Amino acid sequence: MAEIINMPRLSDTMEEGTVATWLKKVGDKIEEGDILAEIETDKATMEFESFHEGVLLHIGVQEGETTKVDELLAIIGEKGEDISAILSGAKTEEKVEEKPDTETKTESATGVAIPEGVIVVTMPRLSDTMEEGTVATWMKKVGDVVEEGDILAEIETDKATMEFESFQSGTLLYIGLEEGDSAKVDALLAIIGPKGTDVSDIAKNFNAEGTPAEKVEAPKPAETKKEAPKKEASKPAPNSNANLNANGRVFVSPLAKKMADEKGINLSQVQGSGENGRIVKRDIENFTPSAATASVGKFVPTGQEDFDEVPNSNMRKAIAKNLAKSKFTAPHYYLNVEFDMENAMAFRKQYNSIPDTKISYNDMIVKACALALKQHPQVNSQWFDDRMQLNNHVHIGVAVAVPDGLLVPVVKFANEQSLTQIGGAVREYAGKARNKKLALDEMEGSTFTISNLGMFGIESFTSIINQPNSAILSVGNIVEKPVVKEGQIVVGNTMKLTLACDHRTVDGATGAQFLQTLKGYIENPVTMIVS
Repeated sequence: MAEIINMPRLSDTMEEGTVATWLKKVGDKIEEGDILAEIETDKATMEFESFHEGVLLHIGVQEGETTKVDELLAIIGEKGEDISAILSGAKTEEKVEEKPDTETKTESATGVAIPEGVIVVTMPRLSDTMEEGTVATWMKKVGDVVEEGDILAEIETDKATMEFESFQSGTLLYIGLEEGDSAKVDALLAIIGPKGTDVSDIAKNFNAEGTPAEKVEAPKPAETKKEAPKKEASKPAPNSNANLNANGRVFVSPLAKKMADEKGINLSQVQGSGENGRIVKRDIENFTPSAATASVGKFVPTGQEDFDEVPNSNMRKAIAKNLAKSKFTAPHYYLNVEFDMENAMAFRKQYNSIPDTKISYNDMIVKACALALKQHPQVNSQWFDDRMQLNNHVHIGVAVAVPDGLLVPVVKFANEQSLTQIGGAVREYAGKARNKKLALDEMEGSTFTISNLGMFGIESFTSIINQPNSAILSVGNIVEKPVVKEGQIVVGNTMKLTLACDHRTVDGATGAQFLQTLKGYIENPVTMIVS
């Protein structure tokens, strides 16, 4: 069956997109995950991948052409499938949209009448890889007046928590997802319209299949109550999940959570006495762990098997998907080196003696890599099925650990920036990453990635390539050790680095030559200033 592919919303402010390049042509076979096109948004040019398999039957927007979000972009289906009815329907819709009141719809996809002025707001695609979103916070509540441009909610994507603004004005009539709930892209998020409008039928029937919008939910505790209806009012035993919501999250006050952490109490064993089973301060103060009963003359273990279940965040799902894809599609190989850091340590100490100046070893590595990449564009490349792209610009991604996983903000044109500028940019991005404030365009476009675990005492490690990059550099800590210099054993300081390369684009000799150039900059850092 043919699938209609619409112009995606690839940024939170995107209203229209321009097809920069089609990477597939009509008649080509499409696999799920294939890059269909490069689309220019209001923030960046981004790759748009297919979520369907089949044959590309129709291209609705040619290269260089622009169209609004949700307009027909392409059609994928079975080879030889008749799509004339779809195309004629699309043309009819275009004519309707040319008339006044373009936002007014008379009927939904399920045949339910939509009153004039009512707008159905769906879960937006806020990143190019986003498949579902989680409502972190609602900034408006039902009954509130919403103006165009108002922030409706903060939505957690696979990359970051982003503000989602309204493109319509009216009254917030219905909320389809509560805070903490997740749903797929295009599922019902909210309904906006004239005050007092009855939208219950729309909310009940909305989506393409004519069923309520799909949510990601855990089993509901109500099923347990059905087995013993007379005992609903009694207190559940520990681990009964009575204080969990539909997503398996514990209902607990911030103070109670802090007290439980300090006392080492597992919240899944605590019965909440607050509203809706919420765990409050007095529940932690009065909590007594269950004691195991010992039999006389027989050893009975007093331990208790226990575990916590943590729902996978959208970011964690995306990391798993992208890294698995990279590991099993790109043929990785690794080059290990060890650099003398004596001159680098002396250089950093002297550089930081300048008032209001502070750089890290990582800043020096970013700068050195940027300069070396300009001399070795093969390492600064990307692989496509029909070509390699050798990048003349250098955008370096710097991996930053965050509670939910890993983010990679990008220092753009790093070779043109000073050490101080690089240091300031990296610190700013790291702070934004940990506070979930990174903008989408601050995480896009890297041509090379650096992962540094030296600050955690790790001597050496290997990393998975951050595609579509062709290489990633793993940086260990500086170790004081005996070294041989001019035939004498002396105390020295060295650092181990590992370059992971995609063998499709970077041959072994090419990777080794890049590391030789990098060695020159790291072991003689003054050359980074005069380059």
